[in-house]
Amino acid sequence: MGDQNVYPGPIDNSGLLKDGDSQALKEHLIDELDYILVPTEGWNKLVSWYGLTESQEPIARKVVEQGMFVKHCKVEVYLTELKLCENGNMNSVITRRFSKADIIDTIEKEMRKLFSILDEKEIRLWNKYMSNTFEPLNKPDSTIQDAGLYQGQVLVIEQKNEDGTWPRGPSTNNVKNSNYCIPPYSGYNSYDYLEPGRHSEQAGLCGLSNLGNTCFMNSAVQCLSNTPPLTEYFLSDEYVGELNHDNLLGMKGEIANAYADLIKQMWSGKYSYVTPRAFKTQVGRFAPQFSGYQQQDSQELLAFLLDGLHEDLNRIRKKPYIQLKDAEGRPDEVVAKEAWENHRKRNDSIIVDIFHGLFKSTLVCPECAKISVTFDPFCYLTLPLPLKKERTLEVFLVGNDPLTKPMQYKIVVPKIGIISDLCAALSTLSHAPADKMVVTDIYNHRFHRIFSMDENLSSIMERDDIFVFEVTGSRTDDTDMVVIPVYLREKYRQPSYGHHSNTCLFGQPFMISVPRSITEEKLYNLLLMKMCRYVRTYNENEDEEGSLHFVKDLGINGNGQNGVHEEGSPSEMETDEQDDESSQDQELPSENENSQSEESVGGDNEDSENGIGTDDPYKGQLCHGQKKQLFTFQFNNLGNPDINYVKDDRQIRFEESRQIRLDERTYLALDWDPEVKKRWFDDNAAEDFEKHESMEYRPQKKMFVKLKDCIELFTTKEKLGAEDPWYCPNCKQHQQATKKLDLWSLPPVLVVHLKRFSYSRYWRDKLDTLVDFPISNLDMSEFLINPNAGRCEYNLIAVSNHYGGMGGGHYTAFAKNKDDNKWYYFDDTSVSSATEDQIVSKAAYVLFYQRQDTVSGTGYFAHDHSAKEETSAALGAARDSDEDCNENDAENENCMHTN
Repeated sequence: MGDQNVYPGPIDNSGLLKDGDSQALKEHLIDELDYILVPTEGWNKLVSWYGLTESQEPIARKVVEQGMFVKHCKVEVYLTELKLCENGNMNSVITRRFSKADIIDTIEKEMRKLFSILDEKEIRLWNKYMSNTFEPLNKPDSTIQDAGLYQGQVLVIEQKNEDGTWPRGPSTNNVKNSNYCIPPYSGYNSYDYLEPGRHSEQAGLCGLSNLGNTCFMNSAVQCLSNTPPLTEYFLSDEYVGELNHDNLLGMKGEIANAYADLIKQMWSGKYSYVTPRAFKTQVGRFAPQFSGYQQQDSQELLAFLLDGLHEDLNRIRKKPYIQLKDAEGRPDEVVAKEAWENHRKRNDSIIVDIFHGLFKSTLVCPECAKISVTFDPFCYLTLPLPLKKERTLEVFLVGNDPLTKPMQYKIVVPKIGIISDLCAALSTLSHAPADKMVVTDIYNHRFHRIFSMDENLSSIMERDDIFVFEVTGSRTDDTDMVVIPVYLREKYRQPSYGHHSNTCLFGQPFMISVPRSITEEKLYNLLLMKMCRYVRTYNENEDEEGSLHFVKDLGINGNGQNGVHEEGSPSEMETDEQDDESSQDQELPSENENSQSEESVGGDNEDSENGIGTDDPYKGQLCHGQKKQLFTFQFNNLGNPDINYVKDDRQIRFEESRQIRLDERTYLALDWDPEVKKRWFDDNAAEDFEKHESMEYRPQKKMFVKLKDCIELFTTKEKLGAEDPWYCPNCKQHQQATKKLDLWSLPPVLVVHLKRFSYSRYWRDKLDTLVDFPISNLDMSEFLINPNAGRCEYNLIAVSNHYGGMGGGHYTAFAKNKDDNKWYYFDDTSVSSATEDQIVSKAAYVLFYQRQDTVSGTGYFAHDHSAKEETSAALGAARDSDEDCNENDAENENCMHTN
């Protein structure tokens, strides 16, 4: 395995760890860039060979399974932090890290050790959500993942009193509190202990506890809770007789029961908030994507919940098979009626009654002009927002002239474009040739990514530091020049380990173009020339303590013969007569890494061939001037065969058949001694840059769009994408047909999903456009193509809001209480009054509208019709009673009027 004299020293993981913590990893570490995962056997072998740095512990991680039904394994690099405390002193917490695969018993043992609790002492563990919300953890074999524990969760250990009682009271199923009990299927006992919440005077004004990133669920539930016909259906127990336990597409009625229990709690008027733990557990059982405690999408939960409730409450016990027909030229009224009747033959529930509508879909084949018309049901409308077709990016251009500072530009590029579009836009402003550009993302002193010209611009995030390098040769064509990425490293000696040294990256990496065949001296001079703006050298006529000046007179071939500087220049390559074996470095750079290649160490501790990788820049002498060199260099290519050394003529030659593979792991590292770097490398000059006038550009932002603009965009004809073609029955092949959607009939409650989030492989973006939507009198008649539809006006009843960006943020809700007809703001456990002018905002995400002819009192729904008849009968009885009272005043002085 190579030269046995090469000893890299003990394994040192300090560069991966936060300061002062032997197990806490730095955030945002990248697999195979910052660290490499090795199996236990491999780790033990490495430690047996090289040892482990004193006082360090192995960073061991477990493989955990994720998913409830579809399992996949993943190495758990970052552990879950839990806050541990005693019941008698909850203000004093101790943080410990656990794997999701650890069991509750492991936590108990750790807490007993931390708080000096004897093994024979009886204890209970509690999961604390809020100041008065606790859940027992009494299944010791359950894993942290199965128990639903999340980052920052507070766990409380409670010791039994000497008299046999518990400080938190007895475990009982009859404790009245603001959390309904967890049913036995959850894996825990069916009791909870909670202090009662503040009593609410108004039914429905009930908050929901956040169980850990569950604000998305709370927002969705509050919107549904304030949908009057649905809530009245559950509160009146009408759902009980319609539960469908046998539906194979349903959830055995469990979702409907869990939702009903939650709604009854929220509308009992007893609590200011409840904890929807049992409801979330049920949702997670049937929809694994919601089983954990990561932030999710409120609209996706709504879609699942509406579908789940529909199937659990489907009045159709045996669904008939129905052959779908195309319109085949028949009138729309006939085809639409047939489609709706067929839909109701298989789907008949309160969800269909309230939320389902019908739209018309028209497809036209571009080849044979075949027209296909179908009518399809929908449960909610997903409306696109008018998108900007362009975006702005801030990039730095590093030109070919080494004396010119990098220039920062603000460029306008297509939102759906590729890297070559970025280069073309930058070329227009800078006049640098687009085909000579290499686009990179620099992070932490390294090239995080080097983009190819055909990569999507969506892979560039707004926060990325994009540097574009102008190079001499082409990165793809077979020319006489090759492009090499260059990193700067500071090299620290560790005398106690012989040749072992640590390196850390500094400054900005750069790209350099070099001939395919070049001497080491010329390569050194080219590198120094590339850095001449911020690397200072001294003149031959000045002593070492004399004034410093910038090297400004370096030509592409140097000043002396064969590209070597004249005698006395510190830029000359350090040389030695000995010709030791050299090889290529196989290591990745990191903030603090062990970097020692075979090519940097020679036999008998002498300098390696041609000075490459020499440990001490002051060691050895130049052939001519006996002056010091500023840095050494070594190739780090991880097995890239493009780099070949020919030692006879002291040349570096690159394969003529292709360019060096440009990626993040193939680079040339320049190693600087700390003292030399401090004296000759100007950090401020290296980081200096200029701003182009384009940086003053401020794109005009459209203040808002109207909801009707989004509806019009939804009904606009579009061409199907190549990845989503339509199979034409005439052509017998898939075609990119044109598609148009039209609204035929709308439901009593119209759910409108504003498509604010867009996804791609690299990009997740949120549109924060303000959509102006009406609070009342939304007239949808103009968008209905059904000639018999009549007027169709809606009033807003609820809004699900999302604040923040992708992958996180916070969800809340506005909703109108059905009893007092006032608006309220729901933010997890908090419920507060709201005004109509607060509702329309950039955060609005899902809108709930109720059609005016279906509101309570109109008798549109069966339960509302029954209630209306009962009210009418009661009023009639009251009038009769009044007449009787008038007639029999003398006989009955205590006659009461019915209200």
